[in-house]
Amino acid sequence: MSQAAYSIDPFAEDASLIPAATPIWREAMFPLEWLALRASPVYWGFGVPHGDGEPVVVVPGFLASDVSLVELYWWLARIGYRPYFSNIGRNVDCPDHITGRLLETVRRARKETGQRVRLVGHSLGGMLSRNLALEHPDEVAMVITLGSPFRDAVRAHPVLISAAATLREHGGTGLAKNVRPACFSGHCMCTFVKNMLAPEDWEVPRYAVYSAATAWWSGRAASRRTRR
Repeated sequence: MSQAAYSIDPFAEDASLIPAATPIWREAMFPLEWLALRASPVYWGFGVPHGDGEPVVVVPGFLASDVSLVELYWWLARIGYRPYFSNIGRNVDCPDHITGRLLETVRRARKETGQRVRLVGHSLGGMLSRNLALEHPDEVAMVITLGSPFRDAVRAHPVLISAAATLREHGGTGLAKNVRPACFSGHCMCTFVKNMLAPEDWEVPRYAVYSAATAWWSGRAASRRTRR
């Protein structure tokens, strides 16, 4: 890498974040998937086990907000759970900082229900959920990740990698006011990165739902450490 490139972003070369030609074109199938979802009996709560008021916090993915999980929120409510939005805002800030916001929601849910909380996180939201469960296992009953990477080296579409680089470039301002030069990279020394690369022993059950054909991450990045 040239000295000029290094001066722009010293963390541009990151062995933990590898560009991959994922099928991003699948995002264009969203309208058909939206219709297929509503045609499914499962969407209306038929043929699935129902909850009994257990608290569930849903956590959005990278660049997204709670709006992206409205469908999941109301589906959980229909089948008997007590869902909570994460209240983390748009998921573009420092992962450690956002985990702190998520913890506030988890503690509120536990206080209101008297039960440890289930976390369901999409993409980066799943990684945040795992981070919180590792740091505060007494607050969390279970973690379910949806399309979240698990390997030490994340294989992601170049668009996502570019978005992370842009946030680092504009860190300290706007929605990314807590982002530092090493954020969203394996170079960062924060608790989030430590827990993703070298987690301690798990105390909380965790489950992963993913596809080898996900549009943003390579399925090969989500194939380890999925056991309870």
